[in-house]
Amino acid sequence: MLEQITDYTTEVNNFNPANAAELEAFRIRFLGTKGLIKDLFDQFKTVGAEEKRTMGKGLNEFKQLAEAKYQSLKEALETQPEKTVSKEDLTLPGEGFEIGSRHPLSLVRNEIIDIFKRLGFIVAEGPEIEDDWHNFSALNFPQEHPARDMQDTFFISKKSPADSGEAAGDIALRTHTSSVQVRMMEAGKPPFRAIMPGRVYRNEAISARAHCFFHQVEGLYVDENVSFADLKQTLYHFVQELYGQGTKLRFRPSYFPFTEPSAEMDISCTICHGSGCQMCKYTGWVEILGCGMVDPNVLENCGIDSTKYTGFAFGMGIERITNLKYVIRDLRLFSENDVRFLKQFQTEIS
Repeated sequence: MLEQITDYTTEVNNFNPANAAELEAFRIRFLGTKGLIKDLFDQFKTVGAEEKRTMGKGLNEFKQLAEAKYQSLKEALETQPEKTVSKEDLTLPGEGFEIGSRHPLSLVRNEIIDIFKRLGFIVAEGPEIEDDWHNFSALNFPQEHPARDMQDTFFISKKSPADSGEAAGDIALRTHTSSVQVRMMEAGKPPFRAIMPGRVYRNEAISARAHCFFHQVEGLYVDENVSFADLKQTLYHFVQELYGQGTKLRFRPSYFPFTEPSAEMDISCTICHGSGCQMCKYTGWVEILGCGMVDPNVLENCGIDSTKYTGFAFGMGIERITNLKYVIRDLRLFSENDVRFLKQFQTEIS
């Protein structure tokens, strides 16, 4: 062991790196968690009691030498001026650059928009910071509804019981893009046929299946004689366009404050094709959106005659759609900006 320490000491003394990469290789070789010094200390545990004092002293001196050498070389490289190359040398190779890529959520968002644009839907947008009326009250949310609880909503300001007037309403980060539907109906007259893509926020614990912010696309169609059959046929066409012909879908009764009747829509799992997997919880079906006929109270809140006009609305999470389309099992990958993940979706940007 003493011979090893002597040889390594000579190597350290003679080491003279040309660049930072060589210095990093030196650090890994000697000082890394799996480096030579760590290995020598492991060997030291097996040395006899009579040799421990001599061996221990030599080993500690070698460790201090390696650490001091690394630190001095690091400081020297950091203070060394960068080498400049004449820009007039036209024989030098050009500096390459990587082609940019679209984010998978942007790819799917654009595809969803294109499908609905072909059906005559326009794109509408609204603010991400909303008041209580547009985010909750106009959409038929009772004051005691759980979505108003701080556990679900990021409130920016809360009104007190003594407050009154429109300016005293709660201000929050929007929990859905349904607020854009309210603004559209308040500002115009039917018919409306629009989709509302955007980012929304929920006060939830971040995990592989949930995040505190995510993206939605909601749709609204209000006109005379709009029926649930129109809703079903619109969504059937959307699923066939997005996931391909032969994708099965089903509607299950549900409840939402702003639609009546309401339903959740499932599609046959695109990963296991109905045979059962972790994504579909071994049922063969995956829920991708909620929908229903616009509640008459919502129409009246927005100044629309509910005896003359009817409409349908739907909403989906872009992350869930993207999970199924690209078989991505962890939502956190969408917001971590890992270049290795994003390169899988690399397309040329014009």
